[in-house]
Amino acid sequence: MPQGNTILVVDDDPLHLTLYTWILQSHGYKCETAQVKSTAVDLPAEAIDLVLLDYHLNSSLTSLDVIKQIKSTYPAVPVVILSNMQWMPDDVKDYAREFVNKGDPKRLVDTIKDILQDKSAQL
Repeated sequence: MPQGNTILVVDDDPLHLTLYTWILQSHGYKCETAQVKSTAVDLPAEAIDLVLLDYHLNSSLTSLDVIKQIKSTYPAVPVVILSNMQWMPDDVKDYAREFVNKGDPKRLVDTIKDILQDKSAQL
């Protein structure tokens, strides 16, 4: 079980925030959430170990706008993109560590675990 790892879940849909928080907490992760509103996203001040960002946002902000804000706030924190697409979208691939297709919670948890293990090994 992960110990002390905090995941920031970023999405425009409060139901998705709840769902992915539940999935991650059931695997032992602590979660913070940030809901993308029409023109802003308020990121928490807490220390974050990894960010999970939904790609498709119903906002005037694009996922690229949000990921740039995330990287400005947490420059060294890995970002995982979550989407219904079959591949990593080109506009965010320079900023994101991994891409996971929605509907595959096992792969999501495995990906997060692998990234955090790699991050710990590098410290």
